[in-house]
Amino acid sequence: MEMIIAFAALLVLLFLRVPIAVTTGVVGLAGLAWFQGWSPALAQLGIIASETVLSYEFAVIPLFILMGNIISRSGLAEELYVATNALIGHYRGGLAITTIAASGGFSTFCGSSFATAATMSRIAYPSMKQFGYSEGLATGSIAAGGTLGILIPPSIALVFYGIMTETDIGQLFVAGVIPGILGVCLYICAVLYVVHVRGEKAGSGTKASFKERLAAIGQLWAFSLLVILVLGGIYMGFFTPTESAGVGAIGAIIVTLARGKFKWRSFIDALEETASTTVTLIAILIGSLIFANLVNISNLPYHIVNWLNDMKLPLLGVIFVILIIYFLLGAVLESMSMMLLTVPVFYPVVAEMGMDLVWFGIIVVVATEISLITPPVGLNVFVLKSVLPEVDIRTIFRGVIPFLVADLIRLALIVLFPIISLALVSYM
Repeated sequence: MEMIIAFAALLVLLFLRVPIAVTTGVVGLAGLAWFQGWSPALAQLGIIASETVLSYEFAVIPLFILMGNIISRSGLAEELYVATNALIGHYRGGLAITTIAASGGFSTFCGSSFATAATMSRIAYPSMKQFGYSEGLATGSIAAGGTLGILIPPSIALVFYGIMTETDIGQLFVAGVIPGILGVCLYICAVLYVVHVRGEKAGSGTKASFKERLAAIGQLWAFSLLVILVLGGIYMGFFTPTESAGVGAIGAIIVTLARGKFKWRSFIDALEETASTTVTLIAILIGSLIFANLVNISNLPYHIVNWLNDMKLPLLGVIFVILIIYFLLGAVLESMSMMLLTVPVFYPVVAEMGMDLVWFGIIVVVATEISLITPPVGLNVFVLKSVLPEVDIRTIFRGVIPFLVADLIRLALIVLFPIISLALVSYM
């Protein structure tokens, strides 16, 4: 009963638009005080806050954010789009496919779905409008491509999951590679379906010459070098995730200097934005860890395990129930709120049943990713609406439906075939 009241209070505060860090922190602290008294509750607040700030694992977040902020100011996103467009932009629907592929590439540095969607909307939408693409296909491909930022490493969501569940962040990053590539491929299939089966308007871009294609591909040396350095270093065991984040941040500065794109004003802006984002994420993580302590002290996971045992559900049945809950919450909650509220409850349950927590982490992040384009609170859709106010929001939601179907297919494959998530991890 106490936890029902706690979750009800959380939902009410979130609907009142109280910041998630305040919501989880206040409810968690009040619940701990109810079970243990104010003195132990406040002591836990101090311990969690200090350990989070001083955590070696948490250092991966500001370093990867800094890398993404530097890269986003270096013009690399535009070059990714130009290079991909030179290869496939002249086909019917090619600009939408270009947007998906460039979003996937940009996500390897950005780690933020919102930033990916906002960046690609400014780069890709004018080109698609110029060549007669329907507004639904243009905005749908941008919104869906932006969701890749939450899964393709480095992913802030995977870092949060790793810290909350004490799961190896390096393994989570590597596990996200194949599902991320699978997402890109299924999104491309969705574009082809919309263009060639449903007959949506989609013109053909200008065909680049062979020389222009080679020049465009040659511009991607910086992108390729950083991907190999950061992800390859983690996979081969040369770096921990935190060390690779530091290497990536320094590498981004060096690459920006080498390409003649380094400006002190942009660098200072990147540092300021990194500091602001990091402080926000620290507050969110502290609040969620306090709430996770409340969940553990209340023995809620233990009661859920007993309830599931009484129902005699197999592991796949339990995962199905969890996903149904995610889909229901995803219709009314933003993605990070949903993830931080549910992971402390669900991960002890599946761990008790012997499920690999790396596999579960990928399932959780993909389910969270789907909520970014799920009506009525698909945040990527609202990001696009803010950048493209002339497009009706109903048009954007209609445009993302084929990509939503592609996401559900990917989620089903990841659930049914764990090897998709764990294949690369097994060879680390």
